[in-house]
Amino acid sequence: MAQGITTGEKYWEDRVAFETEGAGQEHVEYDDVLAFNTFDGLPYSSRYYTLLKERMALPVWKAKCDFMDKLANKQFIIVSGAAKTGRSCQIPQWCAEFCQSVQYQNGMVVCTQDHRQHTVDLALRAADEMDVNIGHEVGYSIPLETCCSGDTVLRYCTSDMLLREMMSDPMLEHYGVIVVDQAHERTVSTDVLLGLLTDIALQRPELRVVLLTATHPGPKLLGHYRNVPLIQLEGVCSAEAVYTGTSHKDYFCSALRLVLEIHHSQEEGDIVVFLATTQEIDLARDILHREEVNISPHLGELLPISVHPGLGGTLPMPGEEDGRCRRVFLTSSPNEDLFWAVHMLNFVIDAGVQKRNVYNPRIRANSVAIQPISRSQAESRKQLVGPTGKTFCLYPEDTPLPSETRPHILESDITSTVLFLKRMDIGGLGRCDFIDRPDPEGLMQALEELDYLAALDDDGNLSEIGIIMSEFPLEPQMAKTLLASCEFDCVSEVITIAAMLAAPSCYLVPSMELRLEASQCHLKFQHPEGDHFTLINIYKAFKQNQQEPYLSLIDACNVHYATLNSSLKWCQDYFLSLSALQTADAIRSELTDTLKRIELPVSMPSFGSKGNIINIKRALLAGFFMQVARDVDSSGNYFMLTHKHVAQIHPLSAYGTKTPKLGLPEWVLFHEYTFSEDNCIRTVSHISPEEFIQMAPQYFFFNLPPSESKDILQNILDKGAEHYKAKKIKKSPSLDSIPEVTASCVIQ
Repeated sequence: MAQGITTGEKYWEDRVAFETEGAGQEHVEYDDVLAFNTFDGLPYSSRYYTLLKERMALPVWKAKCDFMDKLANKQFIIVSGAAKTGRSCQIPQWCAEFCQSVQYQNGMVVCTQDHRQHTVDLALRAADEMDVNIGHEVGYSIPLETCCSGDTVLRYCTSDMLLREMMSDPMLEHYGVIVVDQAHERTVSTDVLLGLLTDIALQRPELRVVLLTATHPGPKLLGHYRNVPLIQLEGVCSAEAVYTGTSHKDYFCSALRLVLEIHHSQEEGDIVVFLATTQEIDLARDILHREEVNISPHLGELLPISVHPGLGGTLPMPGEEDGRCRRVFLTSSPNEDLFWAVHMLNFVIDAGVQKRNVYNPRIRANSVAIQPISRSQAESRKQLVGPTGKTFCLYPEDTPLPSETRPHILESDITSTVLFLKRMDIGGLGRCDFIDRPDPEGLMQALEELDYLAALDDDGNLSEIGIIMSEFPLEPQMAKTLLASCEFDCVSEVITIAAMLAAPSCYLVPSMELRLEASQCHLKFQHPEGDHFTLINIYKAFKQNQQEPYLSLIDACNVHYATLNSSLKWCQDYFLSLSALQTADAIRSELTDTLKRIELPVSMPSFGSKGNIINIKRALLAGFFMQVARDVDSSGNYFMLTHKHVAQIHPLSAYGTKTPKLGLPEWVLFHEYTFSEDNCIRTVSHISPEEFIQMAPQYFFFNLPPSESKDILQNILDKGAEHYKAKKIKKSPSLDSIPEVTASCVIQ
């Protein structure tokens, strides 16, 4: 190993000398002097040297020698720097150079990100700067899309994709350097990955782990990795901060007023507005679009752009800015790194608050909380613009902000995480060295839920069913539903339901004047049995539209373009999201492939028959028996059996509209309950109490808290037992093998 490091240091010295010389060769005749790319063996292009000059001007470049020295001699390194220091793109490339210097003896480089689009954008930029082809030497992996090859030496991927890879490669032996970017955001996936890497590093001393943070790492992160070198990058000077003293209730209107005032002032530069929720983003975009009519043409165009968390495709790559209009980026994302490529950004408007989903294990539901951002987030947002820009903070300067972002693992449902850790054979989370250990109550609830789903055996380890459930990129309840559908011969329909629920909502929420028309369009897909079946109708109609007979008459070269246009128009006509339906289609294909890989049966579609409807409900109840509610007063107040809370059906539900044609069912199964201002259950379908009794495990039923609804179920259970005994006396003893009404599904 020492010899490899020495070779790497010599390589590094030569590399620095070459890059320093090459960056200054603006007028070199490339026909006379050819330098070859060590990654693909081809001559460097002129663009490589142009980008190299830009790279060397980044703040991160000053730390290159220090970083490479520490990478050669230390196993863990922490690098801290703001969004525009260049850390996310440059450091992974340097790690690739390090791995190349030791001839990839220990593997390649992987760099994790928290957001899909950011992952793709960084991979494209890195490939451009390294002068190689995307998908070859540089690649990326995000859910439902992989762009890599056997030649890939640097791969960007989302944290959850790397965790799933660990199911087949627990020690991550394909990698010599693992770069964990955005470690400061403390997402569940990042915290689990960091906890597992601590143990992996002990067993693989040759492995290098680099943590990248946008803010100065807090005492917990530094304390977790004792004696780890910290490289603090010199960022640009923070912009002038203007504190408006606006109350948290008025920040939305204040933000929009500021946007218009900046535009009327004719000061150059784009604007980014940090709001709290996605609803505020859409509303702000609609208002600014309407206000654009009243803006004088000589002020230029004002272009509002929505940047939703987890969705991308709207941010430009470097060099794609259009100076003819002022762009206003509206976002609620906590990730300031999304704007690393926006060079013309000159104004930041910061509401100072964010939306957090806080999970309550007692009621198995999320509550939406609007909380202040941390001090480190506030500082990162100020550094998005240079010293000539301005940051408008829509809160008083003396507002007490928390010093760090609260870890998501303390506020999230960790049932899927526990299932994954059990799959990694980590009994009791002993080997996962969490920075912040999960809440004991949340952990007990997760273990209890997995036990109810028959994912654990009597010793608390994964059962055969649990192992199969962990193969699916789904929440455990939906994975169990999918397994049960194999028994009830309704796999095709349940896969569609699972895909539609895993994808973003397919319903578009239009402006107020079009909402009545949108509701009428959505009514055409509604199924009398409920929302799960409505989702099947929507997906079937979407696929049928793609296969219209007239498409067969189109020239083969234009089929894809015509199909895309046809699907887009169809979605616009019915106020549905094309991207959401395309995502659902891709998820459905992935789930089908997984079923075939583990050799589970995939039934033929038979949607519409009475038997198929009953079987779909049985499969849903096999996974979601913990999410059943009863209308206690025939007016839409649904009492949830597990925790005795009362909620209403969401307005977008088939039953939420309260149409006379459908009415309100007494017993329902729901997919999600959000304990917040609307206090609604979402994606609701009608069930019978007899179906619930048949599918719910007996010990779950007996553990339900006392209630009138439980008494009703108990009476049905008792009558069923008496009826069974009466039939048993009248009939032949040879029929003793008939199962009782209380028998649970075999798959459980």
